[in-house]
Amino acid sequence: MRRIRWGLLLAGGLLGMGAAASEVRFEGVVTRVTDGDTVWVRPAAEGGGGRRKPVKVRLLGLDAPERCQAHGSEAGAALAARVQDRHVTVRRRATDEYGRAVGTLWLGHDDVGAWLVSEGHAWSARYHGDPGPYADEEGRARAARRGLFAQTRPELPRDFRRRHGPC
Repeated sequence: MRRIRWGLLLAGGLLGMGAAASEVRFEGVVTRVTDGDTVWVRPAAEGGGGRRKPVKVRLLGLDAPERCQAHGSEAGAALAARVQDRHVTVRRRATDEYGRAVGTLWLGHDDVGAWLVSEGHAWSARYHGDPGPYADEEGRARAARRGLFAQTRPELPRDFRRRHGPC
């Protein structure tokens, strides 16, 4: 997770403290995929066909390569192929310091984050020794050498950003 405010983390139960009372769900259509872990979702119109402004959503629990990093464009393309122009459900848990909604993205009954990690397009987010919510999916992707895990030493996005800055 990138710099999500602590108060929101704690209030949202993101540190393994159970389901979040503050979770907000909404349905909509993915209008744009920015990169391997960020999408724009236009919420479904409420009561009568009015259009609503798209919401930028950072996927929770994973970290995809930066666009300019090895496998970055492939991760973004895979996410786009999976969700672009599709009806999804967002389970919003917090807002980060950049104003993005942070949450999970569901395509029907499928957790898109779990799918991204299992296909080798992202890492399970690690935090203070915790392997993250998608550790099992990452382990299987590594064992199968899928996606970015086919590389000899794939570099974590946070390490890449420290060395090179953002794209």
